[in-house]
Amino acid sequence: FVTRWRVDGDDLRIETGVLRRRSLRFPLTQLQAIDIVRPGLARLFRVAELRLRMGGATGSHARLAYLDEREVEPLRARLLALASGAQHDAEPATEAPAGRVLATVPTGRLVASILISDAGVVFETVLAGLVVGAVLAPSAVSGILGGGAAWVITAAQLVWRRFNQEYKLTVLDVPDGLLVRGGLVALNAETIRPGRVQAVRMVEPFLWRRLGWCRLEVDVAGRQRAEGEGRSDRRALRAILPVGGRAVADELLDHLLPDRPRELSPAPHRVLWKSPLRYRMLGWGRTDTVVSTRSGRLRRATNWVPLEKVQSLRRVEGPVQRRLRLATVYVDTAGKTVHAAIRDRDVHEADGALEDLIVLARTARTPA
Repeated sequence: FVTRWRVDGDDLRIETGVLRRRSLRFPLTQLQAIDIVRPGLARLFRVAELRLRMGGATGSHARLAYLDEREVEPLRARLLALASGAQHDAEPATEAPAGRVLATVPTGRLVASILISDAGVVFETVLAGLVVGAVLAPSAVSGILGGGAAWVITAAQLVWRRFNQEYKLTVLDVPDGLLVRGGLVALNAETIRPGRVQAVRMVEPFLWRRLGWCRLEVDVAGRQRAEGEGRSDRRALRAILPVGGRAVADELLDHLLPDRPRELSPAPHRVLWKSPLRYRMLGWGRTDTVVSTRSGRLRRATNWVPLEKVQSLRRVEGPVQRRLRLATVYVDTAGKTVHAAIRDRDVHEADGALEDLIVLARTARTPA
């Protein structure tokens, strides 16, 4: 009720508070993206929230909650125009760009993927165990249900949260980048610009690979959980393809990282002595702008990191690696979740990769 806001020069100023007044300034030049969020209760009152994602790690994001849903699109366009250097009297678009649809997630496939995912398998296993225990020991049914209820509730929450967030998720190609929107109860629309991407990860669980499915996630700047956001916003990763085929994932990767390496070199054969389950999954490759790594045991994970986002490079040798003349090169980014690791390479290959990546990362950070 007491929140006031205005654009003051190049800053967005928000003032709020009753007994203790707070005045926050957010420089629009540091703006990463502007999301439109419509929680379930807000949809009943036909209002929405504008959530400005900044590049800092403190979580102090600007939240304009709540605005009339007819005002959010024009205001979002106005703020983006100011952030890009347009004049205050520029006339922004009053409607969101339609964009070209790149991917949609069918509800049936989403449900099936959740059922055979890690959280889905845990939920089904615990539920089946409770049913079997209740049938075999009717006298102890109350104790069995009481002891397993917490596990069932926790697993059910994970399953519901994922279904609620990724229901009818759609990815569109818009002038700002990729527009990701979806949700069942709470609707969310987030724009991912190419320069905002810290890393990209493709996950292929064991059961999914038999169906040709994969999951594509991005680690983006400005997705730290901020004050006032729900638990579902804690994760830094954003799923732009909750489940889909490799062809769809490759098309999205072409928009995010068009210069990514297409082929990955396998690990040396002697890695079998150290990591027999991981050996066939290991691989890495690079171009002048992107480094890619692949790892995993039952669940295969492929990571892509733009070299301009690299914060540090580390070469590590464990005791077993030294005996086998192997080494690992870690590629660290500013993100919290995805880090590329060139695992278990020959020491000469690891040394050469480290020297090349140092030079390429420096070059990629240099403005043209």
